Amino acid sequence: MLLGSDFTWPLWADAADVRFEAPDATPEQAVVTAVAQPALLGFRPAQPNGKAMLICGGGGYVALMAGREGVQVAQWLTGLGYYAFVLLHRFPDAVNGPSAPLDDATQALHLIQSSDLAPRGVGVLGLSSGGHLAASLFAEYPVEWPRRSRACRPDVAIIGYAPISTNAKGRQIVPDKPPLPPVEKQALYDRLQPDAQLLPSPPPAFIVYADNDPVVPVENAFRLRQAWRDAGGACELHVFTDAPHGFALDTKDKPVSVWPRLCEAWLKQVGF
Repeated sequence: MLLGSDFTWPLWADAADVRFEAPDATPEQAVVTAVAQPALLGFRPAQPNGKAMLICGGGGYVALMAGREGVQVAQWLTGLGYYAFVLLHRFPDAVNGPSAPLDDATQALHLIQSSDLAPRGVGVLGLSSGGHLAASLFAEYPVEWPRRSRACRPDVAIIGYAPISTNAKGRQIVPDKPPLPPVEKQALYDRLQPDAQLLPSPPPAFIVYADNDPVVPVENAFRLRQAWRDAGGACELHVFTDAPHGFALDTKDKPVSVWPRLCEAWLKQVGF
């Protein structure tokens, strides 16, 4: 199975079709550079708690950190009793158009919710661009995009160092920031601004960022928290003073390394 997963669910075709940066890399360090046919990689817990998590890794919508922000996250979550599903989604480009990542994430959520693996609920965890994608699952779907799949929104959200809206035209924090290539990627960020499009009464959210992130300004965290509150939802926000972008689970030498334990306590508190 791909990347040491227990099972693979293709999203739209009969089989997954992905390309890796280094085919001999360990599953924990794998990087996906192309996705022709998207898929979900399923990881089974030893002691299932009746719940599942959809994992959306980062990579700037031009790659996927499938190891550090996917497999490693799945290993952590299965240890807590969750079925963990790593999403290998298509990228927004001239072939797939801007809507492909959101279509794939929505279909992935639908497949998990339609299975018998998580009768007690399904959450989503997204990091970096995957956090933007995860947050978009709680926002209004663009009316001009043909919707390929429908799913109930997740029951909880865990979002880390995600470019929520500062990549969108007119909302940048970085002065004179040029459009992001390819044009479909910039179109995705322009059209999907979760803090401005959040639907009412979102479920509980856990948000974690670095105050000195050189890639994703921490303002994204504050925008998302305010939007969550304005929509009637509850969220817990942690901002660490000093951490690199993409700190994930394996930044061991800084205080940010405690965030998974804080998240575990939060999951217990909200009953998920």
